[in-house]
This record gives sequence, C-alpha cells and structure tokens, in this order.
Amino acid sequence: MDEPWHLYAMAAMYFVAGLMHFVKPKAYMRIMPSYLPYHRELVYLSGAAEIALAITLCIPETKALAIAGIILMLIVFLLVHFYMLRGEKEGAGIPRWILLLRIPLQFGLMYWAFWYL
Repeated sequence: MDEPWHLYAMAAMYFVAGLMHFVKPKAYMRIMPSYLPYHRELVYLSGAAEIALAITLCIPETKALAIAGIILMLIVFLLVHFYMLRGEKEGAGIPRWILLLRIPLQFGLMYWAFWYL
C-alpha cells in the first residue's frame, strides 16, 4: 500500500458506483440512450467494468491499465451525459443545472485519474 490514500478513495468510489449498477439497475436503464440496444445488459456490463477497474487500480502492475480504462470509460459515459440534456424524459427528471454540472465534473474525474500516471 505505497499509493496515496486518495487513489484508494478513487478505487472505492468506482467500486461502489459499479456495485450500484447491480443494486439499482433500473435507475441506470432510465438514462440509457434510446439508440443503444440491450439496456439491462449494458448496465450490468458497465457496472462490472467499473468494479474490475476499481480492483485493478489497486494493483501496482495493472494501475496504469486501469487508469487508461477509467479515462476511456468516462469518455464513453460523456455520451450519456450529453444524451440526458436532450429533454426532460432523457434527463430522467434531474434538474438541467445538475446535468450541465456533470459534464465538467466528468473532465475533473478524468484529470484525477490521469494524475496517477
């Protein structure tokens, strides 16, 4: 455990976020873009990916690969954030200002991950 505590905080955040895909899948299916097929499967797949990335982030030999995966995942998730801005239904009732705030937050999360390389 030579890494800083905040790297493990990041790993815990992604682990919990990934776990939530299995605990509350309907919440994630509500925000899936309509043009994507197999919503339930994609929700579970993305949750499993987040959990796997969280675990591999804590292993020194796989940390760099995990960081690259996290950044790629966050880029893909940006598509969902932009999709949610299309309308009230797509935004799942979340206030527009929160949806807009999530976009720069996504870039902040990418920077946070990149910082550990």
